Amino acid sequence: MIETVSTTEAFEALEPEWDDLVRAMPRPSPFLLHGWLAEWCRHYGARADLRVLVARRDGRLVGALPLVMRRRAGLRVATFMGGAESVLPDVLLAAGEESVVSRALARRLEESGCDVVDFDGLPAESRIAAALGHRLEVIQRLEAPVLDLTGGWDAVYRAKTSSKKRNLHRRRRRQLADLGKLEVCVARSPDELGPALEEAFALHARRWEGRPDGSGFASASGRRFHRAALARLAAIDAARIVTLRVAGRPAAFHYYFALEGCMYVHRLAFDPTLARFSPGLVNTLDAIEAAADEGLGRVEFLGGDERYKVELADRFEPLFQGVGATAGARGRAYAAAQLNGIRLRLRLKRSPRLRRLYFDGVAPVRRLARRSPSVS
Repeated sequence: MIETVSTTEAFEALEPEWDDLVRAMPRPSPFLLHGWLAEWCRHYGARADLRVLVARRDGRLVGALPLVMRRRAGLRVATFMGGAESVLPDVLLAAGEESVVSRALARRLEESGCDVVDFDGLPAESRIAAALGHRLEVIQRLEAPVLDLTGGWDAVYRAKTSSKKRNLHRRRRRQLADLGKLEVCVARSPDELGPALEEAFALHARRWEGRPDGSGFASASGRRFHRAALARLAAIDAARIVTLRVAGRPAAFHYYFALEGCMYVHRLAFDPTLARFSPGLVNTLDAIEAAADEGLGRVEFLGGDERYKVELADRFEPLFQGVGATAGARGRAYAAAQLNGIRLRLRLKRSPRLRRLYFDGVAPVRRLARRSPSVS
């Protein structure tokens, strides 16, 4: 039986069963954990209509498709809950369930009255993409580097770096230590994570001062959401913040999630006054070491092909955007405009000159590339 959950209260009631479905994903997403989505709904839900499709068998939750319906250019657009803060969204299935549940949820989605679906951050071999078939056009968006830690951090680090690079890292640590005592602090408990997040907000603000920043760390409402979501994830031991301190002051932070044996990189920043000593890279190495020490066997860097990620990663496991399942000419026009915008951004990334223009924040080009498609 397929039901539609459309209120935050009804979604909260799913908490006891929800996270088992997330943990059963082939590539579990911390951004689909119940606490994260519930707080997203609470802080951002007024901007969209909740449309969580759930499948039950004999009263037991066996599948879910966590969606919201948004109004864009006069159209009803179905997107995943979590918005830009979430990656790796997909159909959730209980362990042992088959694709028939995915197809039933997809059929209910197409019957929901939406004009078009727009799914960002999909994994390869996405269940919802398979269920919608040719109705959904899928295009690669991000490289999403991945690192295998099963050999242990010491062995992985030596395999991934040259002696010259390791010497550079040691020199950077010495240079930072010359400024004062170095400390690496791993926040994991709720009591530790709250203060660590506040320090992360302050570092992030310094790092991005005067530069475009679309993250949730950049606004008062976004910070309220992150405080609430972190508290929910801390309660299930899924959040970590590793802070590098120099002479007692925060120099860099690395905020990640720990789920089903995997480290998911979420947010990081450093004090720009220390940039010449690479505190962000030093702290990233410390964070990965901390993840390996607690037994996490894989790092999902997510995002794009930044140099430090590529140098450490074993491979890419890309993220995709799926647009389609359209109803009517205006829905098709929206889908075409959205897909053309993605292709434009990809061309900008492939050109070194245009890449600098785009990513360094030249406003006219950046706004043009990021603008939501309009439909006449």
